Amino acid sequence: MFWKLLLLVWMCGVIVAAFLLPPPQSQLGDVSRIFFFHVPVAWVAVLAFLTAFVYSIRYLRGKDLALDAKAAVASRLGLLFAILATITGSIFAKSSWGSYWNWDPRETSLFILLLIYGAYLVLRSAVEPEERRAALSSVYAILAFVTVPFLVFVVPRVYQSLHPTDSVIDQRFRFQMPPAILATFLASLLGFTSLYVWLFKLETRINTLSGELKEESV
Repeated sequence: MFWKLLLLVWMCGVIVAAFLLPPPQSQLGDVSRIFFFHVPVAWVAVLAFLTAFVYSIRYLRGKDLALDAKAAVASRLGLLFAILATITGSIFAKSSWGSYWNWDPRETSLFILLLIYGAYLVLRSAVEPEERRAALSSVYAILAFVTVPFLVFVVPRVYQSLHPTDSVIDQRFRFQMPPAILATFLASLLGFTSLYVWLFKLETRINTLSGELKEESV
């Protein structure tokens, strides 16, 4: 319970600091404050998809349905955080470029990821036998994650983009933010990652209890 209260206080501190500190990018102004939230939720989405990838591989090796269930939880949370990244990115796009959606390479890549992992959930709901569903879903999750590095890191850098390319790290892979802004950004990154871990454990626990109740009722 203590760490949950700590996480609440931590995230409140991040929100307050995000609005009290100077904008991360002076040229963009206050709209650049969304950077403190947009980048962390995008990072968590990638982390969640990676988690699903790992658990899917482990399922195919051990055939433990609990591992497949964890992969499904991670995929659902990854899709949720990807949607949040899309929403925050659209708010930034409206203020900076005049439109919520511009088919910018980063926007398009994220949209494709939403379709890919949305199809994963559709696949799970379409197949009823547990073992067959787990096998097909695991193979799909593995193949889906292969596209993640390409869509998130490669495509936006290959094609010309309206999106700021050096807002966090410069061409020499060095942080280029003032210490206070960097500290707030890292705190937000840690906070959203901790939130993801908590949600993942919570939903996994709920699924476990639900399975136990079903077994008792049979």
